[in-house]
Amino acid sequence: MGARGPRQDYLDAFERDDDVFAPRDPVTSAHRAPAVALASDPYGSVTAWPPETGSHGLDDDDAPPTGEPAPARGGKGRTFTGIAAAAVTTVLAVVVAGQVADGRDDNAVQSQSATDQARDARDSATRGDGRPAPSGSPSVSTLTYEQKMDKTYALGAAFKGSGKFDAIQGVDKAPGKGQKYTYRVDVEQGLGLDGELFAEAVQKTLNDDRSWAHNGARTFERVYSGKPDFVITLASPGTTAVWCAKSGLDTTEDNVSCDSAATERVMINAYRWAQGSQTYGDQIHAYRQMLINHEVGHRLGYSHVTCDKNGELAPVMQQQTKFLDHDGIHCRANPWPYPGS
Repeated sequence: MGARGPRQDYLDAFERDDDVFAPRDPVTSAHRAPAVALASDPYGSVTAWPPETGSHGLDDDDAPPTGEPAPARGGKGRTFTGIAAAAVTTVLAVVVAGQVADGRDDNAVQSQSATDQARDARDSATRGDGRPAPSGSPSVSTLTYEQKMDKTYALGAAFKGSGKFDAIQGVDKAPGKGQKYTYRVDVEQGLGLDGELFAEAVQKTLNDDRSWAHNGARTFERVYSGKPDFVITLASPGTTAVWCAKSGLDTTEDNVSCDSAATERVMINAYRWAQGSQTYGDQIHAYRQMLINHEVGHRLGYSHVTCDKNGELAPVMQQQTKFLDHDGIHCRANPWPYPGS
């Protein structure tokens, strides 16, 4: 009896067209891809990854790494080759899925980093609203006292404010040993001007040796509470006129300031403080010093005077907002009671 071969019906089973181990065409394999390669990929539904080629072969229909298809016919050899190919392809699918996940994580970290950087840049760009810059950030340069005092500010000549005042908080001690005067600084609400700058200017001006503190005769101290000797008040033109009228003074004709002697208030017209006068031109800092010295001079008991000779400095008690020249005499602008000091 000759050697018996495999049963014909067993061989026929491997000859059928639906051989599970034979290479599939791309259309069929797209619908029969291993479950591990696609279904287990947690990012598959949200990531449009470009097709890969070569040894990873997601578009090579699960071919082995060499790219050589398994034999179409054969007995056990073909069977074992097909099984090995499927096993290798499954492993590769798992590795590729892991790489896809790793790549997604890297991209997520990069995206988060880019978002954080954009947020930091946006925050830095919008930090022009006063908010302090974060620690370590370059500080925004600010104007000095002199630079602020050299600037004009917007305020209308006919503006009338609320008539309500805010006192500038804090105390600025008298620096000298002479007769001490205490004062409070009030600023009308809604002016839009720097009240702290105004208060600083009053203190520095009055205690300058060229001012009423000359030779240690007087010293001035800003207070916040209690009853001061006077209240120097920055107010709109309309409110200034109301308070000056209480002392029989009309400030509306030339839009000037006044010492309202019947009240506690020395009134500084905010329009003049912000805009200056034609007589001083662009010397706005000197003009503001003159305003303070002139009106406080009235509070101290000094009256109006003028210069006597052509080319002389105008006395600080001359009405320099209104004029520098009178009776054919030209006076030069001067903000100080004792300018030669």
